[in-house]
Amino acid sequence: MNATAKTNEFSLLGHKPALFVLFFTEMWERFSYYGMRAIFVLFLVNNWEWSNERAVGLLMIYTSTVYLTPLIGGIIADKLLGYQKAVAFGALAMTLGHAAMAMETEMTLYIGIGLLIIGNGLFKPNVTSIVSGLYDKYPDRKDGAFTIFYMGVNSGGFLGVLLCGFLASNLSYAWGFGLAGIFMFLGTLQFWFGRSIFGNIGIAPSIKVEVSDAIENTDDKKEENKVEVVPANVQRDRYIVVGLLAFFTVFFWTAFEQASGSMTIFASDYTQRTLEGNSALIFKIVDTLITIVPLGIISWVLLKLFAQTFKKISLSNIILGISFLGIWGIAIWKLTVILPKDNAEIEASWFLILNSLFIIGLAPLFSKWWESKYNPPAAVKFGIGMLLLGIGFGALAYGSSGIPQGAKTASVSIIWLVIAYLLHTMGELCVSPVGLSYVSKLVPPKKIGMMFGIWYLVNFLGNFLAGYIGKSIDSIVEQYSMSYFFLIFTIIPVVVGVIFLVLNPLMKKLMHGIR
Repeated sequence: MNATAKTNEFSLLGHKPALFVLFFTEMWERFSYYGMRAIFVLFLVNNWEWSNERAVGLLMIYTSTVYLTPLIGGIIADKLLGYQKAVAFGALAMTLGHAAMAMETEMTLYIGIGLLIIGNGLFKPNVTSIVSGLYDKYPDRKDGAFTIFYMGVNSGGFLGVLLCGFLASNLSYAWGFGLAGIFMFLGTLQFWFGRSIFGNIGIAPSIKVEVSDAIENTDDKKEENKVEVVPANVQRDRYIVVGLLAFFTVFFWTAFEQASGSMTIFASDYTQRTLEGNSALIFKIVDTLITIVPLGIISWVLLKLFAQTFKKISLSNIILGISFLGIWGIAIWKLTVILPKDNAEIEASWFLILNSLFIIGLAPLFSKWWESKYNPPAAVKFGIGMLLLGIGFGALAYGSSGIPQGAKTASVSIIWLVIAYLLHTMGELCVSPVGLSYVSKLVPPKKIGMMFGIWYLVNFLGNFLAGYIGKSIDSIVEQYSMSYFFLIFTIIPVVVGVIFLVLNPLMKKLMHGIR
């Protein structure tokens, strides 16, 4: 492809403008998911007086099952709907699910969870498949593209936790659940009216066509139509690599997904969240900055997207613009409520924004690292990620070492949760987006949708085990200690990280040239 065409194609921050349309689509879906999830256990425990075990148990069922249905959703898209329609139908189902949860009855809670599970199954693997299709001709750019896409994932998570948690604490949980549904609906419209920018990618089952139809050079067209023929023995080895990555990643999610369960309980019951004097002032300054600065960065990306795509997908951009005006309005309202107070009461759900905040700040750096000459092999990335995750839980184990056996409450410094979330986020950037990228490179294009669905089975197993172990936090603390509980999630990831580093030579050989 000639240099001018390539430059035009990657004209938005070094990537395709279509990637950022998906960036914002995924952002709204994650806004709804993480915003709802942040207040889910707190709602059941505080409003309905469920036990920690029962609340985390229901969370386990939800957070694991949403990663089971993508296998079915990927097959449906591959065989029947195509990726674009599957994403739209999934987003609409999730909108209805959040609306049901906002009614705050036990029956509508279960109906809402069911709709969210179904919708996520259609949405999750197929929006990822469209990203993969955009970069089929540029496999060397996929790690960076998926990391940028992952920044969109966590931008939504950041905003959802920040604002849904605020409304739940200051108005009601119904408002928190309802806000998640409103922005899921706006995200549905934004995607549907902007889908023309993807060209033929995902428009019908099993069709993967490059977005840029403006390139007329005959040699380029021939290059586009080439399909890599991979010998059966080579493809078998690549499937083995995907299997190894998937198996060990289960351990990552088992530990990482303690965030919305046991770590939220730890934040609520065992962490000093009431600040006064200088501590309160410092928190207010930090909270103001982490509200305004990331939102400003995301808005800047939004304006960049508008400048390049407004003529082509104007209605989609208008809806996106209206959505962000709403976000800014709620964010400013939040600050006017919090800043005048003499003290600062940190919401237990607030700590969940740290993961997304660190993703927004660190994702561009990791993306550049993956695109540099120092880009490590897949197994090394995964190994580093596991080690960082384990060290993060080690910080929590150390910070909670002073909590007596069987204690129901404590006042541990918030610094240990901050350190843990920083290390966990760095580990996540080495595992999650990289895993998506390697699946897209190691699997034949015609099986991408189905394989992304299978990949999300890893999240299903990880979330199931996370909830299964996490709901035992009370009994483990009573029998042993809080520090013992966190040591479980320190040792296992560190061991798995070392295994990954040892397996690196074998996995490089089995990948047969894929980097």
